Amino acid sequence: MKICIYGSGAIGGYLGVRLHQAGAEVSLVARGAHLAAMRENGVTLLMGEEKTVVHPRCTDNPAELGPQDYVIIALKAHSVPGVVPAMQPLLGDDTAVVTAVNGIPYWYFHGTGGEFDGRTLETVDPGAVQWNGLGPQRAIGCVVYPATEVVEPGVIQHVYGDKFSLGEPDGSKSDRVVALSKAMEAGGLRAPVLDRIRDEIWLKLWGNLCFNPISALTHGTLEVICGDAETRAVAKAMMLEAKEIGDRLGVHFRVDVERRINGAAAVGAHKTSMLQDLERGRPMEIDPLLSVVQEMGRMVGVPTPTIDVVLALVKQRGETAGCYSRPQATAVPASAREVAAAQ
Repeated sequence: MKICIYGSGAIGGYLGVRLHQAGAEVSLVARGAHLAAMRENGVTLLMGEEKTVVHPRCTDNPAELGPQDYVIIALKAHSVPGVVPAMQPLLGDDTAVVTAVNGIPYWYFHGTGGEFDGRTLETVDPGAVQWNGLGPQRAIGCVVYPATEVVEPGVIQHVYGDKFSLGEPDGSKSDRVVALSKAMEAGGLRAPVLDRIRDEIWLKLWGNLCFNPISALTHGTLEVICGDAETRAVAKAMMLEAKEIGDRLGVHFRVDVERRINGAAAVGAHKTSMLQDLERGRPMEIDPLLSVVQEMGRMVGVPTPTIDVVLALVKQRGETAGCYSRPQATAVPASAREVAAAQ
């Protein structure tokens, strides 16, 4: 089994070590000092008192690798469209693309049937670059739950979690998704195959879309945001707006709002990824976590007044810090079918 992990930072490197241990032929695409360290010393994974070092193939040039069975995208979601051209040598006729990214993926409306079937989302896939360049038929959904960190180039610290939920857009238990699940489980990961992967995507997004931007604006931890009555109310209002959108799209939320907020509070004094990015001067994942929810709300006719206000504020916060740039508007047809017809 040939697996390329495109974006081999904290999560991608962790996955790479585990899949390499399971016997897969793993290649890691990375860059800079991290890539140099992995080439020279291997990839080091620290888990508690345990230290593991493996030596998969590491490169910054995907053209060296050739077609893969699986390409696992483990980049920040907003950076994916820009590397679609570089991914092309990895894509054979039967290559699956596993979207281990936060937020709503580019393939979300693939095979859904009904009014929005084939619809592309400008906020996460400007100009339908991923839809046309990777193809929705290749996609396998993946919801990432572990927390990991690159503590120095080539060295990854595992913080908690081992679950990567997988699912085909059509809900089937295909041979390719089952085989990937077995390979991940052989590496010591939990990789359940779900028949409603969109529900799982929304469950994680439900917290990210509110806690991330609120934390970036207030610098509060999850414990503080959920424990303060006023910021908790803002988070709840955003979540209720998002739930109405999800309900219109047929999403099933298996927990209620209060339980989801209490679950976040139980994590304690944790800084969200968006706050960490802001503090470190790195690009913030605003569009795949929040702008896309606003876009989907407009699609289904659900007002999002609280989301609109928080989104406007966090965009400006990101811009003033040099951590966010508004996407250039592009005139794209509403659906992939119309894109194809126009070509």
